[in-house]
Amino acid sequence: MAVEKYVAAASLGLFVIFVGEIITLYDFMIEPQREVEPAPKVLQFISIGIAPALVLTGTSFIMAKKYGSKQIGAMIIAGGAVLLVGMSYAYTLLDKIEPNHLVFAVSITPPLFISVSIPVMVVGILLLREKKKRPKKEYF
Repeated sequence: MAVEKYVAAASLGLFVIFVGEIITLYDFMIEPQREVEPAPKVLQFISIGIAPALVLTGTSFIMAKKYGSKQIGAMIIAGGAVLLVGMSYAYTLLDKIEPNHLVFAVSITPPLFISVSIPVMVVGILLLREKKKRPKKEYF
C-alpha cells in the first residue's frame, strides 16, 4: 500500500475523532456535572483533530493527484461525510446547551465545519478519476 493511502486513512480517523470529541463535549454541556470552560476545549479539539486531518487530506490529495485513486478518493469523501453528518448532529445539540456555555467558539464550530466538509468531499471526488500512468521510456 502506498504512503498516500495510509495518510488518507489517518485523515479519516482524525475526522472521526474530532466529531466524537465535539459531540461528547456538547452532550456534556447539556447537563454539566461540573464547571467547564468550553472555548478552550473546542480550540484544543480543533488543534488536535481537525487541523491535522485537513493537512493530511491535502497531503494525500497532492500525492495522488497525478494518477488519481478511487481508494484515496473514497476515504477523503468518507471523511468529509463523517464531518458533515457529525457537525449537523452537533448543530442540533446547540439548542439544548445551557446559555452560559454558548460562547462564540461553541456556536460557530458546527456551521464552520459543515462548510469545510463540502470542499473536502469535492477534493475526494476529484481523485476518483484514475489516469493511466505514462510508460517509462527506456533508452538503454
